[in-house]
Amino acid sequence: MATQAISAQAVGKRFRRYLERPTSLKERVIRWRVHAEDFWALRDVSVDIPQGQTLGLVGPNGAGKTTLLKIIAGILRPTEGEVTTRGRIATLLALGAGFHSELTGRENVYLNASILGLSRQQIDRLFDDIVGFAELEEFIDTQVKFYSSGMYVRLGFAVAVHVDPAILLVDEVLAVGDLGFQRKCLDKVESFQEEGRTIVFVTHAPDLVLRVCDEAIMLEHGRVAARGEPEDVVRDFRLVMAKEDLAYGWDRGTREIEIVSAEVFGADGSTRDWFAPGDEMVIQMDLKANTAVDQPVVSFAIHDQQNQLVYGTNTDWRGHRWLRFEGKQRVQFVLRSLPFVRGRYYVTFGVHSRDSTRVYHLLEHGYSFAIVRGEENPGLVFIPVECRVERL
Repeated sequence: MATQAISAQAVGKRFRRYLERPTSLKERVIRWRVHAEDFWALRDVSVDIPQGQTLGLVGPNGAGKTTLLKIIAGILRPTEGEVTTRGRIATLLALGAGFHSELTGRENVYLNASILGLSRQQIDRLFDDIVGFAELEEFIDTQVKFYSSGMYVRLGFAVAVHVDPAILLVDEVLAVGDLGFQRKCLDKVESFQEEGRTIVFVTHAPDLVLRVCDEAIMLEHGRVAARGEPEDVVRDFRLVMAKEDLAYGWDRGTREIEIVSAEVFGADGSTRDWFAPGDEMVIQMDLKANTAVDQPVVSFAIHDQQNQLVYGTNTDWRGHRWLRFEGKQRVQFVLRSLPFVRGRYYVTFGVHSRDSTRVYHLLEHGYSFAIVRGEENPGLVFIPVECRVERL
């Protein structure tokens, strides 16, 4: 059995959320009662992370990701449960965290590295490598309060990865800075993986999770909502985020054939995001071949709020086949009577090879619509029913 680098058991973290906080001593005396309520940022979170694993933490804002990372790092104490770690932890939890604004970059390097357990002699040996990695040779003796956000991140990350950590905790900072430095950071992360170090990072970039993580966890409302293979967790995360912002839908493929536009219409031809059970719906895609492709298939799928597939079909099954796709085409699927009950549904548009081994373009959860129930229709599907009553 693999040794656990991090073990969190039934962790909960409660904060006090003040609804009205006095702003002065006088107000405190006059209004002695402070209105506040308990807020659980985390509840019953259990996570075991083996040594050498890279774990991605995803979830909506306020899900508890940063709180969990701070508890693992020892910055916060859990209200419930316990966390154990094995080995030196290096953290990069916020822009400029641990930096003293009045100190120079050089002084902050020594301060941060010493806090992480390095001696003066060890820091002396690593100093040039840290500054070189951060690319801040010209500014290392400038007070960090004059640094840009990108310079903060470069110096902070450089210190964190040069103190020989067994565990690296990173919170949403790899997306800051120029592309060149982001590439350097990812190269360093990959070298850490090869060396068998444990990495946990919080991100809102699903593609980064797919690229570097061995496993992923999605937190929602302070609880573990999904855990497993990165692709499965990212799919769940995209579905959750697409409810708020369809930009989180997955847009990928070779683009040999491109979906130029994808729309959903009502029977009257107007674009709509709501329908009633039994309504007609038109799903339309305009496609452009960037190169000639043999026997492509255009498809769509509809998922419900639990990410369950409720219906899907394609041009091949409907009897429309191209021997060779060139130029531009418009494809319409007409659903004569929607069999769905009340709820929100998500449409995925796609075009792929006939054997489904090659995806030309996929817009996952590229459109959403709501079914508005006009009458009580319990169950999974809507079936038009005529009720007859006769006196015998």
